[in-house]
Amino acid sequence: MATKVVKSSFSASKEDIDKLFACNRIAAMIWNASLEISKSYALANGGKWISKSGLYKALKNLYPLHSQSVQMVADKYLDARDAAHAAILKGYKNKYPWRRKKNFNTQWKDKAFSFDFEKNVLSLSLGIWDGKRQQGICLKLPKNIMAKINEIMSLNKDAISQIELCYDNGLMLCIIYDDGKQSPENIGFPETVGVDLGEIHSIAACATNGNSIIITGRKLRSINRLRNKTLASISKAQAKCTKGSRRWKKLQRKKRYILSKSKHQVAYKTHEITKNFVDWCLENKVGKVFCGNPEGVQRNTSGRKKKNRTKNKKKIRNRKTSQKLSNWNFGKIKDCLKYKLANVGIEFEGISEAYSSQTCPICGQRHKTNSRNYKCSCGYHAHRDVHGAHNILSLGLNGHFDKVCDFEKQKTKYLRLAA
Repeated sequence: MATKVVKSSFSASKEDIDKLFACNRIAAMIWNASLEISKSYALANGGKWISKSGLYKALKNLYPLHSQSVQMVADKYLDARDAAHAAILKGYKNKYPWRRKKNFNTQWKDKAFSFDFEKNVLSLSLGIWDGKRQQGICLKLPKNIMAKINEIMSLNKDAISQIELCYDNGLMLCIIYDDGKQSPENIGFPETVGVDLGEIHSIAACATNGNSIIITGRKLRSINRLRNKTLASISKAQAKCTKGSRRWKKLQRKKRYILSKSKHQVAYKTHEITKNFVDWCLENKVGKVFCGNPEGVQRNTSGRKKKNRTKNKKKIRNRKTSQKLSNWNFGKIKDCLKYKLANVGIEFEGISEAYSSQTCPICGQRHKTNSRNYKCSCGYHAHRDVHGAHNILSLGLNGHFDKVCDFEKQKTKYLRLAA
């Protein structure tokens, strides 16, 4: 079953709004306490980590929130710790969770919330504190959202797994549910595709039938660039203000608005790009997709210039390139591809893309190109990104770089999505 989210605004009394802000502050206190408890436990036990049950027990009955809400903050800390540990084992220089927070999203699940469909009201429980059950929080949701929730729960009353309170230029509710639809099995289409994710061209793909597609990501770049320029001008103006003044607060609200707007724009374009790729896969009867992992592009290059650089040191990149790489959202594109392809029964597999853009599939020579076209001394030439996608396809099918299709003879489909 696929997990989906409905994001909704709401209305409530000033007292309940204040309670919601207080919940997020208390959740931040629980996160900070998890950091301290885990650190103290590790120092007292020779570096051994505290278990989930041990952390639950240490946090029990200390905060005026529902017990499950407290546990879910602890779960998020444990997930972050485990993810950092997994990255460290792979050789990445990640840190374990250490940053203290002032606000943290509060979550409710199972019996901690209820709906009144006649009044369009959602009730959130705050649990028992000091031996007494606290008065809950009542929020009025829009009619269309309540109608959708009613439809979801009519099919399965336990479909809604949790509700999360977040801040996106204002308090919002994220209602998380399972749609009840089983992911289809592999549709068994004969074609296979290699995908090269890029910063200029978000997706370049090549199929075993020779067809290829390039979907540009220049709109994503323009959104990020405008956001960066606007934030820089706001920060420059804020630097001349006294922190906490009316002018400073006004600029801070403007900054949050810009961040929220650009986040939504990037998410929309990411979904549009991946949807167009999935539609192309269905048109070409694709049953499996090999996607290159560009993780090392950013990690294995350095933004600092180094004197007496040797071959073993990282490559040098300037500030402009560093900003482009930091804005590159290839992780979000990969996540969207995974679930969109799974929903239509197409298999997805991530593989290494090392040297895929440098190696000639005909003679095996390696050399870099500074243009958008790859040319080799043996006479082979192709669009650089399609060439990389073809090599990823070859690596996924054969385990080495080789020519698997005549994509040079086929016309490449180029999609420059409208703004």
